[in-house]
Amino acid sequence: MDMLLHLIESYGLLVVFVAVLLDQGGVPVPAYPPIIVTAAVAVDRGESLLAIVLVASAAAVIADWLWFLGGRRFGNALLRLMCRLSLSPDSCVLMTRGVYARWGAPSLIVAKFVPGFAAVATTLAGDTGTSTRRFLLFDAIGALLWASVAVAVGAVFHRAVNDVLERLEALGHYALPVLLALIAAFVAYKWVRRQWFLRQLRMARITVGELYRMIEDGNGPTILDIRRAESRAESGWIPGAIFVATLSDAPLIPADEVIVYCDCPNEASAAVLAQELKRRGYKRVRPLAGGFAAWAAEGHAIARD
Repeated sequence: MDMLLHLIESYGLLVVFVAVLLDQGGVPVPAYPPIIVTAAVAVDRGESLLAIVLVASAAAVIADWLWFLGGRRFGNALLRLMCRLSLSPDSCVLMTRGVYARWGAPSLIVAKFVPGFAAVATTLAGDTGTSTRRFLLFDAIGALLWASVAVAVGAVFHRAVNDVLERLEALGHYALPVLLALIAAFVAYKWVRRQWFLRQLRMARITVGELYRMIEDGNGPTILDIRRAESRAESGWIPGAIFVATLSDAPLIPADEVIVYCDCPNEASAAVLAQELKRRGYKRVRPLAGGFAAWAAEGHAIARD
């Protein structure tokens, strides 16, 4: 514990920079505690807090910039990979994408306060062609606001932070294992939350073959396409599918059966919308297993403008 405190006292800015860079880069390392502790130590030593704000903001913008470049280079493929690996898969569903679609770059100002949204938002910014200048402007504002809140917490509650540090110091050699256990508990909580979310999405799917036969027999259901507009324009859509940009755009139309498809892992967005439609009174709503990619892979007709 003495070594940890020494690191914070001697290399506090470096600790903050690395923690924020890893956190915003997608590694499940909490960034706020190092910022808060470093700010509390700075208050006790009479040092300026501005440097902490600037260093944390710079690290966040660098990480976001990498996500932005990845979005420009790899586009939807990177988004799919993020959603497959993310410990916060709910951040990748239709509602979250809809927030960026509606508010665009200004949503970056509050993105860091929404768990899992920051990386998705910055990647979407690159994928949707947001200009570099516009991205950096709003992302920097958001990073400064996010870092300032953490520093303010450390400054205002520096006595409480010191009490916690003293308790940890009293633990002696057990302090570091306790801290590691807390980090492990944080990661475990995120993993359990992911499993709970995915369990909520378990519902009957319809296969591509079943949907194709229904359409061929003249019993075609109402089909909702909830991919991003850019994906729809680039790759086309299932003939007759209605484009739905956000949950609130879901049509209220009479239908015996509704099929929803997306381009996300586990059909997460499709399942979320399907559950919402069931709550609205639709009796039979099913996601399309494999989404649009499965339909295209089997060589079925694709509509385009």
